Amino acid sequence: MADDEKPEHRPAPDVPGPREPGRPQGRLSRLRFKKKDMPGGLWLKCESCGQMIYRKELEEKGFVCPACDFHFTLPGRERIRLVLDEGTWAELWGELETEDRLEFTDSIPYSEKVAKAVAKTGQNEALLCGRGRLEGRPIILVVLDFKFMGGSMGEVVGEKIALGCDLAAAEGLPVVMFTSSGGARMHEGMLSLMQMAKTCAALASFRDAGGFSVCVMTNPTTGGVTASFASVCDLTLAEPGALIGFAGPRVISSTIKQELPPGFQRAEFLLEKGQLDAIVNRKEMRATLARLIDYGTANQPGYPGAREEEEELPARGAAAPAGAAGEERPEGAAEEAEEAPAERAAAPDAGADEEPHAAPGAGAAGHAEGGEPESGRRAPVQTREDASGIER
Repeated sequence: MADDEKPEHRPAPDVPGPREPGRPQGRLSRLRFKKKDMPGGLWLKCESCGQMIYRKELEEKGFVCPACDFHFTLPGRERIRLVLDEGTWAELWGELETEDRLEFTDSIPYSEKVAKAVAKTGQNEALLCGRGRLEGRPIILVVLDFKFMGGSMGEVVGEKIALGCDLAAAEGLPVVMFTSSGGARMHEGMLSLMQMAKTCAALASFRDAGGFSVCVMTNPTTGGVTASFASVCDLTLAEPGALIGFAGPRVISSTIKQELPPGFQRAEFLLEKGQLDAIVNRKEMRATLARLIDYGTANQPGYPGAREEEEELPARGAAAPAGAAGEERPEGAAEEAEEAPAERAAAPDAGADEEPHAAPGAGAAGHAEGGEPESGRRAPVQTREDASGIER
């Protein structure tokens, strides 16, 4: 190379500089900064079959797994929405609050636990009680919410059940209960156990007053709730696969040192043993409860849930009122119809030597003069004795 020639300038290749600590470089950095965080709670995993379910689809199916029909535990407000007619719920005694009479403390004070549960659920206690309508039928609805301290039963829960039973007896309404609970609330000690006797006594008084009650046990219903009001209603139903018992199966198995039978403490097992009256799928719950309410209140003529069209229809076999079926009865027809049975009974039976007798079918069911039977009744079947020529 000549001395006067300068070397050709070539740009230096891009050499990555030293990495700054904590800052990704290159393609990795672009991927990280473009990634969007997915909101939580969009997918739920079925506790039975393990399938991932889109939350919106699960809500549309009433929180029932579309693959295995597993019934998820429902929050109290969601249960009310699925059971009652829209816009008919009116909560009662929602202002009642728990008192820490024993000043109980474990990891944190009991009063702080209650405050956290109130903030989480937006309600003062585990039990929701109020009026509502189920397919047009007015009822008192009682719902235990498992999200509030496991649906445990304390003083306020027992008081609300007693108040609900008293109100239902005074207004002639049926009581429908949904339970989902871990049992009595041990933070309140003996006071919580006393609610077992209190709630049973309230339901007994309600039954003595002619009331009708139904309890639906959902997953899970255990402990003092199972051993008290949940098992003493007139009818006891359950959702499929619900865990129902007093102590848990693991505790029982370790205590008796025996292997428990398959399906122990599940709704299907208890139905076979006679502890339940029926197992009802969640999608059929409203219609089933409506039929049972009609059955349980059939002997209550003053029940406000009786539909108007049923009140207007005459009882089967009863005479219809005058003017029914579009016909008007002439004046004096009722008096003539009343006199007709006596005349028929006194008339001799032509062609027979026996003593006079009343013609079959005479009376309120007989024909009024004019030859047409009363509306709403079947004409009496003519027999050989009637063919004797008695004036009808």
